[in-house]
Amino acid sequence: MRVAAAAYPLDWLNGWQDYETKLGDWVAHAAGDGAQLLVFPEYAAMELASLGGECVAADIRGALEEAARHRAAADELHARLAARHGVHILCGSGPVLEVGRMGDRPVNRATLFSPDGPVGHQDKAIMTRWERDPWNMASGCGLNVFDTELGRIGVLICYDSEFPLLGRALAEAGAEILLVPSATETMAGFTRVRVGAMARALENQMIAVHAPIVGQAPWCCGMEENTGAASIYAPPDRGFPSSGIIAEGQMGRPGWVMADISLDAIEAVRADGGVLNLAHWPEQLAQVSQVRIIAANRDKS
Repeated sequence: MRVAAAAYPLDWLNGWQDYETKLGDWVAHAAGDGAQLLVFPEYAAMELASLGGECVAADIRGALEEAARHRAAADELHARLAARHGVHILCGSGPVLEVGRMGDRPVNRATLFSPDGPVGHQDKAIMTRWERDPWNMASGCGLNVFDTELGRIGVLICYDSEFPLLGRALAEAGAEILLVPSATETMAGFTRVRVGAMARALENQMIAVHAPIVGQAPWCCGMEENTGAASIYAPPDRGFPSSGIIAEGQMGRPGWVMADISLDAIEAVRADGGVLNLAHWPEQLAQVSQVRIIAANRDKS
């Protein structure tokens, strides 16, 4: 199948039609090039904050609430586009307010759409420091594996990809493809997510699709600077590039990065790769249960 990772810029929207046109063009482009699975970044939905005007978009709480206000309409648009083009789409994540769940704290949610409609959603599990304060975001509850006609898909949103047990849980539940939407201000932040996604692909012998926000959005509180490049990673083993990088875009350049991937190749490397990280994972347990501190002899007399 062909997968597509978006390096996506946030644009000022003068009205809802601007959003429909932009998203429609992006999906049509990827589908026209044969992509079957399209991945948009973390917090791509924050450009909807511009629909509330400059003062709203420049305020933390105002921007979150305005983006959340348009969630139902955005979901309906993604569903229509997935059906029209016959593709699966992981929508750009954004804030969702669920009354009674966490008070007035939003979760950071990405929803997967198939040509037949919504498949399900994944909420970000672990909040970064700035999501905790001042954004006051709430963590999600659990992980999901989406069993689709394309294969079993898991999602780790940005910071989540830096925690190996999350990726391991998805792999043990059968995930073959890991989607990593991200939003990082600095090169250091982008590198952390990149390394995390590549590590999850290595240790779980799976494909990882990394889709970042790129460019500047000085009008949107918390999203002013965005650094990244879209990439598609694999285990650096038989049937895959020795670098572990199937495809990657240029730093900061908007657009799609696409690659053809094979789940048969994933099955083969899990069964008979040069290394068997997925199968050998449990062997760590006996070792980590016996950690010893050995003091060096510091007597120099």
